[in-house]
Amino acid sequence: MENNNLTPKKKSSGFWKRFGAGLAGGLVGGAVIVGGFYLAMGSSLNTAQNTNNSNNSTNNSSETTVSPMKVDVNSDITDAVNKVQDAVVSVINLQKQQQSSDFSGLFGSRQEEKSNNKNSSGDLEEASEGSGVIYKKDGDTAYIVTNNHVVEGQDGLEVLLKDGTKVSAELVGTDVYTDLAVLKIKSDKISAVATFGDSDKIKVGEPAIAIGSPLGSTYANSVTSGIISSLNRQVVMQSESGETVANANAIQTDAAINPGNSGGPLINAAGQVIGINSSKIGSTQESTSSVSVEGIGFAIPSNEVVNVINQLEADGKVTRPAIGISMRDLSSISAQQQKEILKVPSSITNGVVVVDVTNATPAEKAGIKQYDVITKIDGKEISSGVELQSMLYKKKVGDSVKITFYRAETEKTVTVELTIDQSALQTTNKQQLDPEEGN
Repeated sequence: MENNNLTPKKKSSGFWKRFGAGLAGGLVGGAVIVGGFYLAMGSSLNTAQNTNNSNNSTNNSSETTVSPMKVDVNSDITDAVNKVQDAVVSVINLQKQQQSSDFSGLFGSRQEEKSNNKNSSGDLEEASEGSGVIYKKDGDTAYIVTNNHVVEGQDGLEVLLKDGTKVSAELVGTDVYTDLAVLKIKSDKISAVATFGDSDKIKVGEPAIAIGSPLGSTYANSVTSGIISSLNRQVVMQSESGETVANANAIQTDAAINPGNSGGPLINAAGQVIGINSSKIGSTQESTSSVSVEGIGFAIPSNEVVNVINQLEADGKVTRPAIGISMRDLSSISAQQQKEILKVPSSITNGVVVVDVTNATPAEKAGIKQYDVITKIDGKEISSGVELQSMLYKKKVGDSVKITFYRAETEKTVTVELTIDQSALQTTNKQQLDPEEGN
């Protein structure tokens, strides 16, 4: 099934990327504090100097010492981090060298030939880095979950463990739609594995902690903290290969997530993995200018992660049902087209327009037709193709689903038997809603 309306921003190298008032007041306050501190220190120094001068008559030298005062730095965050940090790794994407030397323009074809020889030898180099977390140890094998975009395009994979050991990794399977991937490594050097928490129990405002390798393994196992900012966010992106990456249930957090954090865990105060960090919004286009954004990161909920990684371990892929339609969001259709072509009631403002129905598919067999406007799945209202896909992908091949739609002014509900999977579906004859072309 394909959504013709998904036109997300393309990630750069696999990753997405306000200053308030009160600065003057803060500086003034700071100056007062610093000045007071300085004066107090000056007074103390004078006293100390007098004392030292007095003591010099009996002791010609004095040494600066460290105060024996102890500070209890243990907190919920440190306790949580200690439980999972040893299971967090850096994932290194290795690719064959594709480009000639930067000096090829100066040295001509000989340098290019040299580079080509290197390519043909199959030499690998680090193309990008991300994060991952070890979640399972089974015999002599340990399993790691990360993002699909972290391993996309790889010709080889390496994993940097917490203790600095670098080991080879094998790709078990990937899922573009949820942006997840599973790797496996030998377990002889693995001493800790992470546990998953129930993402359905997350509350907005509770602490959230991200662990990973921002900017690469140089900063491996960096910890940032914040809160759960929101739940069930719709996040639509596009992978490097051009495929749609969509998650309608993403966790939003203000814990700092930077390039390289992708694939690492988002944990709760109990040290449980409640999400896999996937992306952030670094800027957004407002009119003709770009607006910088801070503190908007997203993670794939752990319950969805567990469902996907179990399938990847078993089959190397995720099998999802398909109904056999191409579609567009009703909100993207002009008012004129809604009135003249769709002819739905004016009260219907949200839904998904069926642009095309593929022959011999569940949708066709259930009687769904072009220009029907789907408004509910199993009785729950939907407003976009992302929501439709998300609800459909919770089903399995062999299940059934009730689809409610409007055909012109008439509301209908049909039961669709999900007899085929996505890989078996090939959507053809894509059509656009354009009255000027006579459709």
